[in-house]
Amino acid sequence: MKITDKGPKRTTAATGAGAYTAVQRATEQAAAPTQATDVSEVLGIPEAELTPRVRAAIMTLMAEVDRLRRELDRTNARLEAVETMADQDGLLPLLNRRAFVREMSRVISFAERYEVPASLIYFDLDGFKALNDTYGHAAGDAALGHIANLLTGNVRESDLVGRVGGDEFGVILAKADQEQAEKKARSLADLFRANPFMWEEKPVVLSFAYGVHGFKKGEDVDSAMANADKAMYAAKRDAKR
Repeated sequence: MKITDKGPKRTTAATGAGAYTAVQRATEQAAAPTQATDVSEVLGIPEAELTPRVRAAIMTLMAEVDRLRRELDRTNARLEAVETMADQDGLLPLLNRRAFVREMSRVISFAERYEVPASLIYFDLDGFKALNDTYGHAAGDAALGHIANLLTGNVRESDLVGRVGGDEFGVILAKADQEQAEKKARSLADLFRANPFMWEEKPVVLSFAYGVHGFKKGEDVDSAMANADKAMYAAKRDAKR
């Protein structure tokens, strides 16, 4: 880029891709520039090399980069919102089954790679159809929400809670072995009993069963979920004896 005839005829150090990088760095550190912006100070270009035409071109480029950056921020925010909606259950503030399975696969891989424990708890509400038939679907939805809130409010941030079926919930416990997971499952079950579901100001008993499974080396998601499911049904059979 040639500057004025009055100054030294040399090429400025901020041309082409270098100028764009300098402009981008400047716009990331400040809001959209105005005519009062000291362009020579921001870009490190000697004042003597800034003709009105060059200054105007740089100002236009800075404004355009800032506009593109703000548009990228808006696009990223929209994508994040869409991803959140795609992962969330349609009724409850929990992961849906697809997202839960995906995250479980990641946890299993992480646990195996770094040789740390992780476990799965399965909760199943018994007699949920009867609850819907007796009190209506609004009561059934509220009951599911009650359980969801108790679960999400009583696990660690590193743990994951999802709705894996109509009345089935899964909890992935990071860095928890079988024994620790069973202890956590018992405490959650005690929490359910201590906080009964209320409908029209009356307590409604929610029966449930749970199963616990510590992830094993080389195990995949399907077998892990099947083993947790088996443990849950075994607990149901034991409760009926």
